[in-house]
Amino acid sequence: MQLINKIKEYLPYYKRNLKVAIPVMFTQIGGALVGLFDTMMVGHYATVDLAAVSFSNALFFTVMVFASGALMGLTPLIGVQDGEMSKYPEKGDIIRRKIASLLQNGLYFTLIIGVITTLLLAVCIPLLGHFGQDAEVVEVARPYYILIVISLLPYLLFCLQKQFLEGLGNTVVAMIIVLTMNALNVLLNWVFIYGHWGAPAMGATGAGIATLVSRVGMPICMFAVIALHRNWRGYLQLFSRSLSSWREICHIARIGFPIGGQTFFETVTFTLAVVVVGWISKEAIAAHQIATQVSNLTFMLALGIGAGTTIRVSHQLGKGDLPAVRMASNASIHLVIMMNTIGAAIMIGLRHYIPLLFTEDAEVIAIASQLLVFAGLYQYSDGLQAVGAAMLRGITDVKVPMLIAFVAYIVVGLAVGYICAFPLGMGAAGIWIGFIVGLTFAAVLFHSRFNRLYRRLLHNVSHHS
Repeated sequence: MQLINKIKEYLPYYKRNLKVAIPVMFTQIGGALVGLFDTMMVGHYATVDLAAVSFSNALFFTVMVFASGALMGLTPLIGVQDGEMSKYPEKGDIIRRKIASLLQNGLYFTLIIGVITTLLLAVCIPLLGHFGQDAEVVEVARPYYILIVISLLPYLLFCLQKQFLEGLGNTVVAMIIVLTMNALNVLLNWVFIYGHWGAPAMGATGAGIATLVSRVGMPICMFAVIALHRNWRGYLQLFSRSLSSWREICHIARIGFPIGGQTFFETVTFTLAVVVVGWISKEAIAAHQIATQVSNLTFMLALGIGAGTTIRVSHQLGKGDLPAVRMASNASIHLVIMMNTIGAAIMIGLRHYIPLLFTEDAEVIAIASQLLVFAGLYQYSDGLQAVGAAMLRGITDVKVPMLIAFVAYIVVGLAVGYICAFPLGMGAAGIWIGFIVGLTFAAVLFHSRFNRLYRRLLHNVSHHS
């Protein structure tokens, strides 16, 4: 009876969280599906192309995730302003100008970070042969890598617009655009990977062309929607030289860079894992890529819930409703546990069949089946740490979480993974044990910190009242 009453109490919060989270889930899954479809379709073309795509994406995503993560700071900044506007409608014009300032200076920030990160990735092009990968893999990877590097800046411009709309509480537009562009990506994969409609069969390079076209289309479509929407267009019309501010850009950077650093440390763990698994064999790296792509789908669900959490928490914080901050956070914890339980059951239960979607190579299938067990087991830690980080972002606490991420992912996770993989002789499975340990460490520290900061917020409110 007590459980039923608790569910009834949380039901409105589940609904509100899911209202903003579900479109983000589809958006995140859509983004992950680009890599998944590339992996599946290239894997059926050739194992060496599958390894090349895996290697290239590992390097690219390390930088891309940092850059796109740095833009995530705009969501809570805009969300708090939007929450204040609903609480103080008489200040609407002033608050709308603040939001326009965040968007305009966020655009400058995006261009700066986009150009810098693109140049950093470009520097790696002549160095691809120095990461210990097979020469055949490097040769196939180079043209694919160049194409996805070119796609970075358009993708970041899309992320800027996406974070802006999410801060205003709209998550549907990005979902529709991502899913549409993904459909285009799959079609172009079919054309350019296998050679249809008169195009030559280009394998991994064809996948790169498809990805570039779809990522260029995303910001174009998003800008068209914002420019045509009556309310959102108003923020663009407020753009002016007087709003340009290095102080605002630095403020966005102070919130965004720690978030980018946090996502970077998590991603670099997986990137280095790909490099390390590549030392074992090309079959091991292909199997690792399969397990990673599958587990990424459930992680995208967790990120969707996390993004919804950041939006809901920042809005309630702007309204000054701290009990709602706690309830929205707890509701997200319940949701991610439920969803990742389902994901874990699917991965472990279908571990012998899922690899068949990617390859016919018997050795790759055998290794991937083993890795999917570990991928299923780490779902809880992965989901809880993602939501914990999102809860902290909602209250704009970002610096300490970045340090926690560094220790958990790099110091703990990678060290344990390397020890299990090589000294203990567990191979690729040892890397995944490291993932489980590192992510569990992060989850515990993120949630402990949020609880401590929430109690401090309550104390401050009671002290001032």
